Amino acid sequence: MRAVRYHEQGGPDVLTVEDVERPDPGDGEVRVEVRAAGVNPVDTYFREGSYDPPELPMIPGSDFAGVVDAVGDGVTDFAEGDRVFGTGLGNDRQGTYAEFAVAPTDRVARLPDGADFAAGAAVALVGVTAWRALVDHAGLDPAETCLIHGGSGGVGHVAVQLADSMGARVVTTASEEYHAQLEELGADAPVEYDREDLADVVVEAAGRPDVILDHRLDQYLDFDAEVGTQGVRVVGIGNTEPAAGFENVAAARGKEMELRLMSMFNTPDMAAVLRKLARLLEAGDLEPRVSKTYDLDHAADAQKAVLRNSFLGKLVIEP
Repeated sequence: MRAVRYHEQGGPDVLTVEDVERPDPGDGEVRVEVRAAGVNPVDTYFREGSYDPPELPMIPGSDFAGVVDAVGDGVTDFAEGDRVFGTGLGNDRQGTYAEFAVAPTDRVARLPDGADFAAGAAVALVGVTAWRALVDHAGLDPAETCLIHGGSGGVGHVAVQLADSMGARVVTTASEEYHAQLEELGADAPVEYDREDLADVVVEAAGRPDVILDHRLDQYLDFDAEVGTQGVRVVGIGNTEPAAGFENVAAARGKEMELRLMSMFNTPDMAAVLRKLARLLEAGDLEPRVSKTYDLDHAADAQKAVLRNSFLGKLVIEP
């Protein structure tokens, strides 16, 4: 099969397309003919060495959608020909930038017939992240206001839809060019992220948020403490941590701000969350946006583009 691999960590130029042996599924695993693979910033973190190095050579890619091609011993939930999607590969096992991928069944769910493969690959990792942040960690209630930083991003544009489907009032920061699309996805108040009076604009538009989803704690945690309501819950996602010079300690303490850090890879039952996302896809309550698709030969271009973040939604590789 054809696959993208890297034999050493480094920049996008370490990615090469190679012919490799097609993997066989082990006990409790399925082999999937990959029709689409999501591209995520975390793919670049493993490749460049920001995260613990995987066993090399490695096929990158966490997300996939496709058709079950073979099943391992003990698999009863899936059969050859099933349309599936999943996530959680490309770090402790070979990833999804390939014509075939093997995944344990606890990282796989059925893809609804009405959802195309690109949508399945686009929603997996970011959907699990957004669900865990809003539901498991923040405990977002319908009567609450939720501020989502970076609403045009992969996690952000899914989180906007999830928060809206839960009945919350949604305010999100994003470039003005994406505001109309974010309103279509359920944002009540999209605001320009780089305004000097951002705090005033957020409060005027939606009141003080009860929950804040923050992908850049190094930039926004002081702001979160300023703008949040009493008892605000801040959930930090992504590859950032609070800046060493955090200045708004008094506001954070006075409001009894709660900060939680999370990782999608620690999800205890990933398949259960994927099944919940599948139901939302089937009901039409979740619409992952795919900005651009690439083939395997242009995987390096896809990884460069995902870090520029000059688009709404997700990028997808179609092997």
